[in-house]
Amino acid sequence: MNTTELTEHYIETHKSIKDCLKKGIINYSSLARKIAKELEIEKKTSKDAILIAALRYQKKIKQEINQEEQIRLLLRHSELEIKNKISVFVLEKGAYLDSLIELEKKARKNEDAFFSVEGTRSITVMASEKYDEDVRDSFKSRIIRSSKGNAVVIIKSSVDIEKVSGVLGYVANLFHDNNVNIIECLSCWTDTLFIVRDEDIAKVMQFMKF
Repeated sequence: MNTTELTEHYIETHKSIKDCLKKGIINYSSLARKIAKELEIEKKTSKDAILIAALRYQKKIKQEINQEEQIRLLLRHSELEIKNKISVFVLEKGAYLDSLIELEKKARKNEDAFFSVEGTRSITVMASEKYDEDVRDSFKSRIIRSSKGNAVVIIKSSVDIEKVSGVLGYVANLFHDNNVNIIECLSCWTDTLFIVRDEDIAKVMQFMKF
C-alpha cells in the first residue's frame, strides 16, 4: 500500500481518531508522527505526506458526518421500550417446534415478552423469566445454553429507517463505547431489539437520549 492507503487504513481501524477527524479536533502533525511511528514507515515516507493524506481523508468523510445527523434525527423521533427479567435460551436446531409455538401462544396471551430467532445451527428464545420452567420442561436436553437476569431494549423507529443507512452500526457502537455487552440482536422492520444485562439498563437509558 502507498502512503495514502496506509494512512486511510490506519484511521479506519482507529475509531477514536476517526471520530476526532470528523469533529475537526485533532492535531494533524501529531497524528502524522503517530502513524509514521506505529506503522514503522518513517524511513519510507515523509510525515508531510501522511499529514496531507489525513487532511484529504477528513474531507472524504464529511459525508459520514451528514449521515450521522440523519441517524440521530431518526433515533430522536424513535420510541424506546425496555423490558427486564428476560431469559435467553439457545436450543438445538431440531427442537420441537410445536412446543415452541405453544409457548409463544401462552406468552402472547398473557402479553409477556417473547422473541425467537432461528439460525443455521440453533434457535434462540428470549422470553420473560416466568416461562423458565416451561422451557426447561419442553426442551430439556436440547437446551445448549441459558441465562437469566437480562433485559430487552426495543427501539421503535418510523418507516424512514428503510432510507437511512448505518443505523444498526451506529447504535451498536454506542453500546460498545459505553461498555455494554450486546447478548443478542435482532430486528423486525421498524423495530430493533438488543438483549443486554439487567444491570446495564441505567447506562442504556442515558446514552440512548437524543
